[in-house]
Amino acid sequence: MILKTQLNPAPVSLTDRDTKAERRKWFKRLYSQRHIQIMALLGVAWMIIFNYVPMYGVIIAFKEFNIVKSISEAPWVGFTHFKDFFQDESFMDVMRNTLGISLIKLAIGFPLPIIFALFLNEVRSVGFKKAIQTISYLPHFLSWVILGGILTTWLADVGIINNVLMALHLIKEPISYLAEPSYFWSIIITSDIWKELGWSAIIYLAAIASVSPELYEAATIDGAGRFQKMWYVTLPSIKATISILFILAVSGVLNSNFDQILVLRNSLNESASNVIDIYVFQTGMQQGRYSYATAVGLFKSAIALILLLLANRVTKKMNDTSLF
Repeated sequence: MILKTQLNPAPVSLTDRDTKAERRKWFKRLYSQRHIQIMALLGVAWMIIFNYVPMYGVIIAFKEFNIVKSISEAPWVGFTHFKDFFQDESFMDVMRNTLGISLIKLAIGFPLPIIFALFLNEVRSVGFKKAIQTISYLPHFLSWVILGGILTTWLADVGIINNVLMALHLIKEPISYLAEPSYFWSIIITSDIWKELGWSAIIYLAAIASVSPELYEAATIDGAGRFQKMWYVTLPSIKATISILFILAVSGVLNSNFDQILVLRNSLNESASNVIDIYVFQTGMQQGRYSYATAVGLFKSAIALILLLLANRVTKKMNDTSLF
């Protein structure tokens, strides 16, 4: 019986043969794409080394770390740093400034690129359209160090804005805009829109370009005008793109553009410019409270993750579009 079993092994099933054939095809395709795969692996390795390996340092948010001892030698303190942040006298001002600037940016700065892309798409003159695109994209390629210097000059007592307003008799004497906390939010939001409007519209213009011309032809036959085509054809066609970018924008609500605020803030507008990113920089780099600053940064990241999940779920229920 044993000899018979050994001489007559069980036949290989068709499923096993199909699996082996698929594996051979997979390895053959992988080998044919070896150069692309190597490039992809280098990107993955870079992400692991610089994005995931440093995450080990997050544990100092729960320790009392100092540069004399290693992270493993630092004593555990639990959620002490988080409690200290919530009880800090600057907590309410920091959160108010961060949420105020970010929510206004989201309410105004998010729909503006969509509107800009819709109207730019309706421009029939190719030369004029390219000129508008170039002018609107240009500020994006300038750093906030350069733009900050330009804005500081424009908003000075003898700057162009004060000169124009005084020439039009709208104001009687120069205003020190960057010295007044009441103007700071408006300056930050307006300058951010100015810098990123054209660049943010690129994705929407690309999505609009993929809309089938047959939809516009059908709308024309039905007697739809330009605004009706934008509302009933273009916007529904790019709804998925808008939803994805909205999810990402909501998840970044606590990001207040550190570079921009660091360049434009000063001691006179500190009450309106002290946001989470600036607070972390001051406590961590200037005061040397590394564990405390890490705890504040981790709190910000946790809130961003929650907002991402909520925005993803809401958009998925509303129009069946989501990141995951």
